[in-house]
Amino acid sequence: MTRASVAGATGYTGREVVRELCRQGISAVAHVRPDSPRLDRWREEFAQVGAMVDTTPWESGPMEGALGRLRPDLVFALLGTTRARVRQASQTEGRAESYETVDYGLTRLLLDATVAATPQGRFIYLSSLGVREGSRNPYLAVRARLESELRQSGVSYVVARPGFITGPDREESRPAERVASAGGRGPRARSRSPRVSPST
Repeated sequence: MTRASVAGATGYTGREVVRELCRQGISAVAHVRPDSPRLDRWREEFAQVGAMVDTTPWESGPMEGALGRLRPDLVFALLGTTRARVRQASQTEGRAESYETVDYGLTRLLLDATVAATPQGRFIYLSSLGVREGSRNPYLAVRARLESELRQSGVSYVVARPGFITGPDREESRPAERVASAGGRGPRARSRSPRVSPST
């Protein structure tokens, strides 16, 4: 049976990916931060769709060990934060978050662990439409850097570059994205296939 490890499983995209993997009969392991205030809720929700939960801390050694034990065929990196999330993490959880520490830092840690522990696996990276070298947009810049490092990593990979990821059940209020996607100014991952760049 194909096995998949999903980092960023509690996010809007991650939850759908876990559900779809289980629907297709793939053994899915959803990663949840061990200090998540909603850990019990996530255990229950993922169990309902048939997924296991992994609470390995975001540290190089433990993450490498977890992937070594799981030996996933697919490693999904669906990590990202938002300006609203940065404020919330600082105010209510006492944690510092940024595009640099989450979108780049945790994804790079996961990539390194994949290379070391399960180099035969395929790394699926959720990037973004508009990513290019030299971008001054901090959100796009860290993704451009990660894409470059992923290409040089030696692992098999897929890069997905969706435009807008939205829907009526999204918990965060993102009116600009909803208006833009409704107007057809960009692809939506929920209704169209994302742009994919497989390795050669």
